[in-house]
Amino acid sequence: MIPRMITELVQGVTADPNVSFGKPCIAGTRVPVAVILGQLAGGVSEDEICKEYDLTHEQIRAALRYAASLASQEVVRVRAG
Repeated sequence: MIPRMITELVQGVTADPNVSFGKPCIAGTRVPVAVILGQLAGGVSEDEICKEYDLTHEQIRAALRYAASLASQEVVRVRAG
């Protein structure tokens, strides 16, 4: 078993090698951030996501904060010609 090494990525989002293969999840759950973001992108309402995964709206916002954090670090290099 891998030692318990939980890392908080942003407030409310953690990575734990023993949960979902270390993918970012909502803290204290096994719900991957990618699932929440995919649901939102697909048009599912926050209320529906909260009900389906037993989450709060603050936990949904944590997933969005994590996505915003990743996007703010992204650098796109464009080649000329």
